[in-house]
Amino acid sequence: MLARGLSSVQASQAHAEDLAVQVADGTLQDPAQYTMAANEASLGLQLTVAIRNKALEAFQEIMRMQA
Repeated sequence: MLARGLSSVQASQAHAEDLAVQVADGTLQDPAQYTMAANEASLGLQLTVAIRNKALEAFQEIMRMQA
């Protein structure tokens, strides 16, 4: 499940990067597509970081309980 989520985030970032290149060279017809893809990639990354932070906090709490 986690690996699928990370793959999805990576794919959305790659898609946003591809669209950014298309915007830069003028081949993208609708620049709003890039904006939406970039926002989706950003939200995915923010969610990934939040999950990582929560997992780290949980690990640290478990380590404190064992001490």
